[in-house]
Formats: sequence, C-alpha cells, structure tokens
Amino acid sequence: MASSTELEVNDYRALSAFRYCIRKFLRFSEEAARKAGIEPQHHQLMLAVKGLPEGTLATVGEIAERLQIQHHSSVELINRLAEQGLVQRKRAGGDRRQVLIFLTVRGERILRALSIHHREELQASAPELIAALRSILGGKRRAQARASASRARTPARRAAPAARYGRRAAR
Repeated sequence: MASSTELEVNDYRALSAFRYCIRKFLRFSEEAARKAGIEPQHHQLMLAVKGLPEGTLATVGEIAERLQIQHHSSVELINRLAEQGLVQRKRAGGDRRQVLIFLTVRGERILRALSIHHREELQASAPELIAALRSILGGKRRAQARASASRARTPARRAAPAARYGRRAAR
C-alpha cells in the first residue's frame, strides 16, 4: 500500500481477495448452521457464550457487544434460543438484576458439532485466507519501506520561515 491515504490497484485486489475469503467462510457458516437446524445468528450467539475470554461473564450486554448488536436485539435472540432449549438464563448471585446466559446440554451438543465442522473448513481454506491476509500486510510493509526510503532521500526539514530570514517568530 502506498501510504495510509494512497492505494494502488494491488491494494484493492488484496483487500477484495481477503473480503472474498471471509465471505466464503461466512456463507459456509450460515449454511452449516441452517443444516444443523438453527439460524446463523443463533449459532453466533451460542459460540459467543461458549467462547468468552476467561473471567468474562455471559451477560446480555456482553453478548450484545460480542455480536455487535443492540441490547434489545440480544434479548430477543436469547429469548428465541431459550424457547428452543439451547440456552438458559440464571440470575447472578450478587446482583439479582444481572442475567447470565448458559448453554443447555442440547445447545452444547449442537455447538460442538458445528465447531468441529467449522474448524475443518478453516483448515481447508486457511492457505487461501492466509495468502490474502499476507498480501494486504505485505502491501503495508512495502508502503512503509517506500515511505522510509523517501524520508531517507528527503533533506532535513527546513527551518521555519521566520528563522530562515533571521527573524524571531511572532508569539
């Protein structure tokens, strides 16, 4: 990439290839969820619950953040999953206002099968995805190298106009 504001045709191609790889994986994921009998967003929510960093509680707000949706949308998704028997809610011990989300045994089973299938797909598509990402990052490194070389060829910054003429700058 030429600079943070300049792009070359190869930069667009690299970004497009990366986006294409991501979209192919997302389409795979959507189809796999539907074949398992759930909606893609339900799969995403279950994965978010199971895959939270250690020490992070699966609250409605945290799930909304992980899915990048509004709080009320998270509540609706949780309601639908609870109706299907895939998640359950429990009130937090110390703060009764806080609701924690847990996967049910059935939810765990579906998520495990989907996750195994997703991992296999990622292993198969990894070379293409990595190559696309490297192309983007390689473009950035080339741009940084060009900028570095350009700075090395450019003489030191000139003095401020007032200093060039022996005058003091106005304050």
